[in-house]
Amino acid sequence: MDEHIWVKEFPAAVTVCDAEGIILEMNDKAAKTFESDGGYKLVGSNVLDCHPEPARTKTERLLAAREKNVYTIEKNGVKKLIYQSPWYRDGQYAGFVELSLEIPFEMEHFIRK
Repeated sequence: MDEHIWVKEFPAAVTVCDAEGIILEMNDKAAKTFESDGGYKLVGSNVLDCHPEPARTKTERLLAAREKNVYTIEKNGVKKLIYQSPWYRDGQYAGFVELSLEIPFEMEHFIRK
């Protein structure tokens, strides 16, 4: 069984790029989200080419600095949590993963002890 099969139909968009920004993988939700830009055909292209300024410069900086970036957006009446984080292979920086999860406008918040 393919070890990554669970992510194919996972209900959040998952996009993975290498250290230079080349898109390596995306799941069905990511392909649907970026359908107007080519969907699965984006695999093999550079993620920087998908971002207009100033997002392109920010993405370049994140790739170079290997810094996590987390924020929420609202688009077309849908609120999303965007989580961009470096990933590693055998302890070596390998690129970035972006998770885009649809979230409710109002959410419970718990403080655990």
